Amino acid sequence: MIDAHCHIFPPELITNRSTYAEREIWFGELYADPRHHLASAEELVASMDAAQIEASVAIGFAFNDPGLCALCNDYVLDAAARFPERLLPFAVVQPASGEVALREAERCLEHGAFGIGELQPDGQGYSLEEQALLDPLMALLKSREKPVMFHVNEQLGHAYPGKGANGVVAGYALCSRYPENKIILSHWGGGLLFYELMPEVRRTLQNVYYDTAASTLLYDERIFSAAMSWMPNKILWGSDYPLLRQKRFRDYVLNLPLTDDQQQALCGGNVFALLGLSEATP
Repeated sequence: MIDAHCHIFPPELITNRSTYAEREIWFGELYADPRHHLASAEELVASMDAAQIEASVAIGFAFNDPGLCALCNDYVLDAAARFPERLLPFAVVQPASGEVALREAERCLEHGAFGIGELQPDGQGYSLEEQALLDPLMALLKSREKPVMFHVNEQLGHAYPGKGANGVVAGYALCSRYPENKIILSHWGGGLLFYELMPEVRRTLQNVYYDTAASTLLYDERIFSAAMSWMPNKILWGSDYPLLRQKRFRDYVLNLPLTDDQQQALCGGNVFALLGLSEATP
C-alpha cells in the first residue's frame, strides 16, 4: 500500500512554527494553531509501520519564500536517503521565482526527487492560468518526464483553512496548456475528474491524475466507487498526512465496495505506474 500524499517538516520549522506562521500567510493559516500537527520523517515512518503502509510520497511545504522551499527539500531528500525503501521524495519550488525555481527543481531531480509538488498557487501568489509564469517549469518537467502536483480546491461547500481560488476552471486551463505533462491534481482536482465524463475533456486530460488527499473531510465514500468505475488508472490514494491519520484512512479505504483490481490500482499500482517504479523497488 502506497500513500501518494504526505507532508513532513524540518525540525527548524517545527520548533519555530510561530515565527514562520507570521512570515508566511498561507503557512500561518494552516499551521499557526499548535493543535495542527507538523510531522517529522520519523513520525511518518512510524505511522506507516502502524498502518502497514509500504511507502509514502514525502512532501515539504510550498512556501512563498524560495529559501524555505529549499530548506524543506533538503530535509525531504535527506529523509528519503535515510529511509530509502519507505519515502518517495517530491520537491517544492516557488514558480514565481523564475530561474531560482528552475535551478532548485533541477537540483532536486538530480538528487532523487520523483517529482515536483505539492505546489500551492494561492499561497504562493499566482494562478494556474498564468502561462508565462509556469511555462519554464512545465517544460523542464516534460523534458525529464517527471510529474508535478498542484493543490486544487472544490469551489462549493464549506470554507476551511487552505481553501483557495484555484478550482476546476483554473485546473482545466492548466492541463489544457500542458497536455503532455504528467500532472497530479490534489484533493480530487477540486471535482475536475467529474468533467472527464465529457469525451472532449477526457481526451484533453489523458495525462492527469487525481489524489484523494483529505477525502473524508470533503466527500462521502461514493466518490471512490464512482471514480474507480470510469477512471481506475488515474486515482492515487493519498491521505494528506498528518492532516488525516494514515491507519484510519487506510482502514476506511480497504472497506470500500471496490473490486480487488480497483483496490490494487488505487492503493499502489497507479503510483508505481506514474513514477515508473517496479514492484520490487518502491
